Amino acid sequence: MRIVVTGATSFVGAETVKELLKRGHEVFAVARPGSPKISALEKSNEKALKNGNLHILENDLASPWKLTEKIKETCDVFCHFGWGGSGSGARTDEALQEKNKKDSLNTIQTAKDLGCRKFLFSGSQAEYGMHSSLMTEETECAPRSLYGEAKLCMRYEGENLCKELGLSYIHVRIFSVYGPGDHPWTLVKSCLDAFTNDREMRLGGCTQKWNFLYITDLARAICALAETKEETLKTLENPVFNLAGNDTRVLREFVEEIHMLCKGRGTCAYGVRAENAEGAVNLLPDIGKICRVTGWKPETDFKTGIIKTLEAR
Repeated sequence: MRIVVTGATSFVGAETVKELLKRGHEVFAVARPGSPKISALEKSNEKALKNGNLHILENDLASPWKLTEKIKETCDVFCHFGWGGSGSGARTDEALQEKNKKDSLNTIQTAKDLGCRKFLFSGSQAEYGMHSSLMTEETECAPRSLYGEAKLCMRYEGENLCKELGLSYIHVRIFSVYGPGDHPWTLVKSCLDAFTNDREMRLGGCTQKWNFLYITDLARAICALAETKEETLKTLENPVFNLAGNDTRVLREFVEEIHMLCKGRGTCAYGVRAENAEGAVNLLPDIGKICRVTGWKPETDFKTGIIKTLEAR
């Protein structure tokens, strides 16, 4: 298939591009103009660039229609990971989140113009808000940040627009992902940086339930959904899929395991850091739906994932 990927140099996007190419798809990888990460995308996919299976395009998220001038082939699937500002501070920026939603809706029209039959959007666990029980795709959503609200709006407005245009809509709610190339502000990356440099890691209480998914397993899940037959997608009343791991436990246990894998270097200070924009959220994801629909399942346990991340540093 021919697949368009926006946000192709992002943590999630870059790994998805790599996995799509591995599966033999032709990929149009879209990055922001002048992105310093383009060279890394080229370097990690040199063979695909040479054989013509990878096309790297520079295009601003606010002008998705310009892609129709740059992509002359008819495409099959559009994976939209492009979203401005995902850090804790940006999640409270109302103007930015509204712009993100508007640009994403405009991107759906571009997907239609390119001939795509499926549109996959990267939502977030932030759409759910605060819960203390298992989160299924049918769980009521009550986001606690403008970021979560904007992603949730896309779940409904994006699906409705896709129906109008005749596209199958896939909304993936991504939980906590880690691995090589992770964002510098995430808990796993921050812990690894602190412990390997013999520093103190200042944390919140870490008493909430949490769940981690290794980046390669996430990319495999996204590819599995992109490859799912339209006939199968049309039988589903709800286009949402939780993408998470199969290991849920108290967050502090994960932190202590990272500390142990860093040979006990550095220290942990609990209860001294403010919570993020959503507050102390429990992550209790149910991934039964994607497993049933696609046959996907997580393959990398947390210990193995941390070791791989350490080796890649």
